Amino acid sequence: MASTNHASHDVYGHAMDGATHEATYRGFVRFVEIATTVVICWVLSLAIGGIREAWLTAILGVVVSGIAGAVGALAPKLGWRAPAAVALVLAGLLAFY
Repeated sequence: MASTNHASHDVYGHAMDGATHEATYRGFVRFVEIATTVVICWVLSLAIGGIREAWLTAILGVVVSGIAGAVGALAPKLGWRAPAAVALVLAGLLAFY
């Protein structure tokens, strides 16, 4: 069995670049948040197309959610909020169409 008594788990080693690791992790988490919100938009768009049979609205929802995801990726202040706004509109359309 390997001994872990010699390694500290709280700090990066001198050969590691801690700032780069943290920046990469923050970028990955941001990407996952945005991508998850865009996929939720796609699911809502498919529900609008399948349940309400409004396929043009569904296609528009997919396109707009992709654009909102790109805007969220390029504007760090918006992040996942840009596609979340589209998701709210799509949920409203699904409920009240």
